[in-house]
Amino acid sequence: MYPCITVIGGINMDISATMTAPLVERDSIPGQVSMSSGGVARNIAHNLRLLGHDVRLVSVLGGDIFGRICHEQCTQLGLDLSLTERIDDMRNGLYLCVNDSQGDMVTAVADMDIVARINPEFLAQRINAINQSALVIADTNIAVDSLQYLLDHCMVPLMIDTVSTAKAPRIVQALQQCATHHLDTLKLNRQEALAVTGCDTVEEAASQLTALGVKHVYITLGSDGVYCTDGTQHEHLAAIATQVVNTTGAGDAFVAGLAHAAINGIGWPDCGAWAQLAAHTALLTPMTVNPDIASFFNEE
Repeated sequence: MYPCITVIGGINMDISATMTAPLVERDSIPGQVSMSSGGVARNIAHNLRLLGHDVRLVSVLGGDIFGRICHEQCTQLGLDLSLTERIDDMRNGLYLCVNDSQGDMVTAVADMDIVARINPEFLAQRINAINQSALVIADTNIAVDSLQYLLDHCMVPLMIDTVSTAKAPRIVQALQQCATHHLDTLKLNRQEALAVTGCDTVEEAASQLTALGVKHVYITLGSDGVYCTDGTQHEHLAAIATQVVNTTGAGDAFVAGLAHAAINGIGWPDCGAWAQLAAHTALLTPMTVNPDIASFFNEE
């Protein structure tokens, strides 16, 4: 068993709808609807658990039926919820997405009010346990002051997933406000990278982010691959040819792949290739997490 990885962020109930007919606005569209526990942090943790890691989730669950289902499903996976709190008077995080017939997201709504309870005080009560991890991963569902707290108090390598264009600016603000001005790894997609920096190219965006104190930047580019830099070296990794079934969850798998590579001692930029392989597995299935992800790495 690998050393423990701690993942901090949201645990949602995911409701995913995939259309089987063309979109007609303001009308009902035939399709398929599925429901399962999700959330960026939870999805990352799920992938890591399937890859054989001991994973601890630092999160919050609602007191509703969705919270109970998420708790049961996470427990069944073997995820450690000892640092996760159940808040009886709040509804669980809920994520609703609509995909086109090719599996690409058309739109999504995230109801994440409960995640505001992952505040600096919440994290301070758990920081000693967090710092006993091999590495820590957090998503930007948590607020700026919570990200700032982690940047200043996390003593082990910290990875951040920016989640969305609406929430990605939080990590930039946290880097600007924190005392340490240092982050080991930041993962964004192209849209997020350009939005948070105001740059016109991913190369410019990556340079701006490393200047803020990010040691390793990974910008996913969809079918164009991945652009990554450690501040001095730059690599553009070509995409893996994939018959895409569903894009939801690919970014979460990418981060899990980075963490899996780090624990296995894979250096930069080869760790980016491991991350791409993990993302590739997610694209092949209608599920957010590919239950067979480990088999792809066993073939390597």
